[in-house]
Amino acid sequence: MQDVKVEELTGKALEAAAVWAEANQRVLNQLVEFGTGAAKESIRLYAEWQQNALKWFHVVETNAQAVTKSAERLQAAAEQTGRGIQKTFTETVDRMKDTYARG
Repeated sequence: MQDVKVEELTGKALEAAAVWAEANQRVLNQLVEFGTGAAKESIRLYAEWQQNALKWFHVVETNAQAVTKSAERLQAAAEQTGRGIQKTFTETVDRMKDTYARG
């Protein structure tokens, strides 16, 4: 009878160990899946950051080009205005010379 109890206890202990081994295996698998998912999410996030950075650099480049074109147009307008002012004063001086030369 005592041998039966020892065998029964041994069997239950082995069964309990198997249950815990299975639980440990399942937990380990879940942790591995979680780690894999976290790694994939990190890679996705990095890719999104990279895409956003590229978009941002493109926007900055586009804005820089727009500012450059605007500055070129302003420079051209300033040069044209300067030429117009110079012409006006040259004509005015010539007219004043004519006015005083006549006498």
